[in-house]
Formats: sequence, C-alpha cells, structure tokens
Amino acid sequence: MSQDPIAAFRQERTERIAAYPAANDWRKISQDWILQAFEHKHMYNFEIMGRPIIQTPMEIVAVQEMIWNVKPDLVIETGIAHGGSLILSAACLAMVDYAEAFEQGTVLDPKKPKRRVLGIDIDIREHNRLAIEAHAMAPRIDMILGSSVSQETFAKVKAHAEGAQKIMVFLDSNHTHDHVLAELELYAPLTSKGSYCVVFDTIVEDLPKDTFKDRPWNPGNNPKTAVRAYLEALKGEGRTAHDGNPLQMEIDHEMNDKLLITAAPDGYLKRI
Repeated sequence: MSQDPIAAFRQERTERIAAYPAANDWRKISQDWILQAFEHKHMYNFEIMGRPIIQTPMEIVAVQEMIWNVKPDLVIETGIAHGGSLILSAACLAMVDYAEAFEQGTVLDPKKPKRRVLGIDIDIREHNRLAIEAHAMAPRIDMILGSSVSQETFAKVKAHAEGAQKIMVFLDSNHTHDHVLAELELYAPLTSKGSYCVVFDTIVEDLPKDTFKDRPWNPGNNPKTAVRAYLEALKGEGRTAHDGNPLQMEIDHEMNDKLLITAAPDGYLKRI
C-alpha cells in the first residue's frame, strides 16, 4: 500500500528542516538579516486586520500555525502595545471556531465566541485601547491593566483561565532577565500539555551589546537567559502545572530551525 501523500509531504518537510542546522552559511545570512531588521525597525512595518503588530513576518506565521494545531480555548499575552498581536490571536481563534462549526454543522454567534484572548500590560494607551475595543475581533478580547508579574494581576489572570481546557501563553513585555523569569514562573504553569509558552525577543542574547540603547536589556540580561534559567530549574526541582500534573517543557527546535529568521530563538517552549 502506497504512503499517504499528505503524510509523505510532512515527512519530507521534517527531514528537510532537520538538515537546516548544518547550513552554516544560510544561518549566518539569517542572523545578519535579523540584526539589520532590528537596526531598521523592520518588524514595526506590519499590520494585522488594521492594527499595527510588532513582530517579524516569520513570527506571525508561527503564531497562526501553533494556534491552528493546538486549538487553545484561551491565549494569554503579556504586552499589548498597539494590539496587533491580540488581533492576530483572536483572528486565528475565530478561524478555529469557524472550522469547528463547519465540521459540526452548527452556526457561530460572533458576539459569543468560544475561544478568547487575554492581554496584560502595565500601560494600555487610551488610543490603542479604543481601537482594540472598536475592532471586529473585540468580542474575543479581554485586557487587564497592570504589571504582568504582580500577584494582583495574576489573580485576575487565573480567574480568566478557570474552565479553559487548552491554554497558550505569549510573553512579550519587559525583556529583562528578572522580569521574564518572573513571568515564566507565573505563566508557564498555565500552559496546557501539548501547547506552547512562547518567550519573544530571546534574540537579544545574540545581538551586539547596546543594540537597544534606550532599554535595560542586553546580552547577559534578556529573555533567553531567563529561558535558560527557567528550564534548568524545571529539570532540577520538578514543578507542578496549574492543572495539577507535572510541568515539563522543552524548546521546540523544529520551530526554531524552520523559521531561521526569528526574534525568538530557543523561545518556543512546548509543554510535553
């Protein structure tokens, strides 16, 4: 019996991606490209359904792929900015709901969505809040004003998370080591098994010192150093997830390898 052509295509893809780490010249070009992208603020050039999103196009593709595959009930995001990332997640969740309704032969009520996005930020600027609330995806979006690492804020987040069967987390706020590590301690345990906790801007560790002259993060003090510390703690101590089961997470190297150009190298953490 011949192999299923879809399975064959995916197997070819897996084998192709597995060879990318050895493509040193290509990886060097990709690293040079991302450095230039930060210097020229390339990731500030894009919009999602009318709202600015501060991400590379590769990250945008990765987000939709993860959401489609995992089909979370709730996406939790720290860092809101212009709201484009919230809109992206909400739109992807809307398509998951649409596909599910199509398969079941049911009708969607756009004002009562099943799947939702929760955004947290210490500074939600009024013009951005109003634009998000006026957007067609607004019924899917909730926002909390406050520090993502304060106990008061996290208590509100946990209240939102109650009842969600699948949770995905995106961490993209303050990029210092201490802040990201504190976020991981709080939010990674909310991640559902098979889902992701993505730590953005781990690339800071791999960029020249003072690439971000007006920010406190630099090589040695950034999201990637926090990821390393957190994963080491998980191995050494053993943790329990919010659902009461053991918390085990690993870097999704296939995601890193196939993106090549990414602001989140080693930042795609999958709960296993």
